[in-house]
Amino acid sequence: MKISKLIAVTAALAAAGSAHAAGVGVRAGTTGIGGDVGWNIAPTLNARLGYSALSWGHHLQETGFRYDATLKLSNLSALLDWSPLGPFRVTGGIVGNNNKYNLTGTPSGGTFTVNGTTYQASDVGNLGGTVKSGKSLVPYLGVGYGNVAGMGVNFYFDLGVMFQGSPKASLSANCGGGLSASQCAQLQSDVAAEGRNLQNSLKLFKYSPVANIGRTIGF
Repeated sequence: MKISKLIAVTAALAAAGSAHAAGVGVRAGTTGIGGDVGWNIAPTLNARLGYSALSWGHHLQETGFRYDATLKLSNLSALLDWSPLGPFRVTGGIVGNNNKYNLTGTPSGGTFTVNGTTYQASDVGNLGGTVKSGKSLVPYLGVGYGNVAGMGVNFYFDLGVMFQGSPKASLSANCGGGLSASQCAQLQSDVAAEGRNLQNSLKLFKYSPVANIGRTIGF
């Protein structure tokens, strides 16, 4: 299901529940900073559409390289909240995510080893890498407290898991002027092999934990 279809389905649910209680919420947590629009569709069942995002950059220093790293979060969610026990609830739905971690490294002197081969830092123009979710549209299941569609000003939180699949990783390198064509090809091959090794090591991270907390205003 594409993101446009996800929005269309949620809009249809909103129209069906427009005569019932509704509310808005703002929240922060592991999926970024964002908010939700919620509405009641049955005595113990609410629906909500939310979006959260965050961009955070930092620097890393490794042997021979200085890295600029950026974490970018972007999550669009369509969820159903079932509350059989008062404010405590079970939540399920789908999340369209474009979460990724980008890394760009530039030489700062020294040597480094890639796939068992040692290179001079001056041999490389830059190194780049990306790690992102295995799937762009993923199921979500969790528990929580409070509903966005609840009357008045309220507190709510979510604890759950996004089933994102095995993350995808890629690494690349631009050669410096000191390498011959064959040496450059070897470096790029070694870096690509390291990227494959990294992706294999990430296979266990199929599940992304979610923890968000926020405030709601219902009407």
